[in-house]
Amino acid sequence: QAQFVESGGGLVQPGGSLTLSCAASISDFWLYDMGWYQQAPGKQRELVARMTAGGSTNYADSVKGRFAISRDNAKNTVYLQMNSLKPEDTAVYYCNTPLSTDGGRWTWGQGTHVTVSS
Repeated sequence: QAQFVESGGGLVQPGGSLTLSCAASISDFWLYDMGWYQQAPGKQRELVARMTAGGSTNYADSVKGRFAISRDNAKNTVYLQMNSLKPEDTAVYYCNTPLSTDGGRWTWGQGTHVTVSS
């Protein structure tokens, strides 16, 4: 089993930046792909950034060029650097090992709230 603790969210103005962190309690963390999911109010959870165990990344079109996923296998932690934030990025952000664009392999953590507003 695995547990995730997401942190780093908050209120930020449009155009601002935030860095989210996800501490993962998973044996052999380095073996797993990791992803960040975005769940906007009233919408389905959606995978927006993914990093494979080998370090390859891909992003949803909505965040490409603005968000960057990274990981520190020594710390069992995955990060999401969010730049040029827009009001439509307002959401709860979760991490997990991706199974699909809206599904994760493990039980979801509590997420971290990001609000982009002036």
